[in-house]
Amino acid sequence: MKNNKLFIAIIAALVIGVVIGSIVHYYLPDYIQSVSTNIKLLGTIFIRLVQMIIAPLVFCTLVVGIAKMGDMSMVGRVGAKAMGWFITASFVSLSIGLLLVNWIKPGVGANFDLDNVTSDPDLMSKTDTLSLQSFVEHLIPKSVFEAFSTNEILQIVVFSVFFGIALASLGKKGKILIKMLDRTSNVVLKMVTYIMWTAPLGVLGAIASAVSLYGLSIFYTYAKYLLAFTLGLALLWVVLIGVGYLILGKRVWALLIAIKESLLIAFSTTSSEAVFPKLVENLSAFGCSPKIVSFTLPLGYSFNLDGSMMYLTFASIFIAQIYDVPMSLGDQVLMLLVLMVTSKGVAGVPRASLIVIVATCAMFGIPPEGIAFILPIDHFCDMGRSMTNVLGNALSTAAIDKFELNDTNQPVNTDV
Repeated sequence: MKNNKLFIAIIAALVIGVVIGSIVHYYLPDYIQSVSTNIKLLGTIFIRLVQMIIAPLVFCTLVVGIAKMGDMSMVGRVGAKAMGWFITASFVSLSIGLLLVNWIKPGVGANFDLDNVTSDPDLMSKTDTLSLQSFVEHLIPKSVFEAFSTNEILQIVVFSVFFGIALASLGKKGKILIKMLDRTSNVVLKMVTYIMWTAPLGVLGAIASAVSLYGLSIFYTYAKYLLAFTLGLALLWVVLIGVGYLILGKRVWALLIAIKESLLIAFSTTSSEAVFPKLVENLSAFGCSPKIVSFTLPLGYSFNLDGSMMYLTFASIFIAQIYDVPMSLGDQVLMLLVLMVTSKGVAGVPRASLIVIVATCAMFGIPPEGIAFILPIDHFCDMGRSMTNVLGNALSTAAIDKFELNDTNQPVNTDV
């Protein structure tokens, strides 16, 4: 009942946010900037509350999970399964984006002024993050305190894995610390329950800010683009849920119900990170092993962003279509393969999808300043991307949990 109340409250906040944003944009034009900036603070407060508990939650749950595994071969086995899933899902997501943008061709015949394009210097300056050096820096922390303070999930995972393995090797000497971290994770999850009740305010602020700034007319301007992208997301959902059904059976529907609040919050706030703690709670309540959740989910947030992956090929080819840059099949396949690699090197980088698009365009002779054409609609596309990222990570975690149960011959929960 509490979950249903929260779900209804978020829906109501979503509608109210659209109404407030529309009133400001169309009837109070002099106040658009101030209202958009100030009301967005509601969303900022919610997201920062969530970010406050991500690092301790990842650390405590992952260390306890690994320490309780006992058999370190399980860590390697689960990690191999997770990376296999992530690589396959990335390839499928990129391919769907490539197919849809070539079929619908939203950039062909688009009436944009190509002579007066102002590039985003902030994005252009960050394209150097696409390098082996930056990937290693995002992978291995030089200071665990820096990783915690900046919520670098992948770095926290690396430290937690080493810490958990070392703690497990202590045997009885480490039991007191394991028990303490286990209790700490319970406290943090209780904090999640409290924080999630501020989600409706965060949703209202994020939506009202975006609509007041851009208005509803932007949907008409980018109708073809949004239609193609939405169709791509829908197809990706069908594929993901279909694979989930093959693995989980009818329980896949129970999983979707279990994560419905997380999906809605991610959609409304354009932040999949904002629902990480809630998703841990959802998957544990669904019946996934805490050991699998604590290990697989943080990895997924760095390597398994299905919605964002689909957007990379889609947006890159869209810009090429605007500038009428010919892209042969070979060029597009090469772009897909390049994106498979480069997209993995920006875990934790702000506006990562846009940075990858800018760098990819420059690499293939597409004017990178074309990113300006998708910036006005990027917020709304990010809503769908974030929700799809959450779905992909929930399904991958549940699927790997099922694989692990089968491999270890443990009884499988078949309740729907």
